[in-house]
Amino acid sequence: MDKKDRKRRYPDLRRRWVILFFAAVMLSVIPGAVPVLASNDPLQVVNNLSDFIFGLIRAIGMILLGLGIMQIGLALKSHDPSQRANGFLTMAGGVIITFTKEILELITG
Repeated sequence: MDKKDRKRRYPDLRRRWVILFFAAVMLSVIPGAVPVLASNDPLQVVNNLSDFIFGLIRAIGMILLGLGIMQIGLALKSHDPSQRANGFLTMAGGVIITFTKEILELITG
């Protein structure tokens, strides 16, 4: 097989892979069209969205809390006061972010 035959043959192979890829994508997207079971009460929908967003915020706060604790531990091991201060600030920020929903409920009453 010389170079000209090989060059002619590979675009067909690429085209087949592209068609196969798009077919796989379409087959995975089309069955995903599931009807949404929303409630008739729009306030309940907003509350569900609010709970979801606060759950994401709580997860980010937990990650920051763990990062702050890790920084404090490393600072205590290396006797680095600036890293220790950064660790305490990160940990405090993580606690505040983790309990954002409860803080807002206390403020609003």
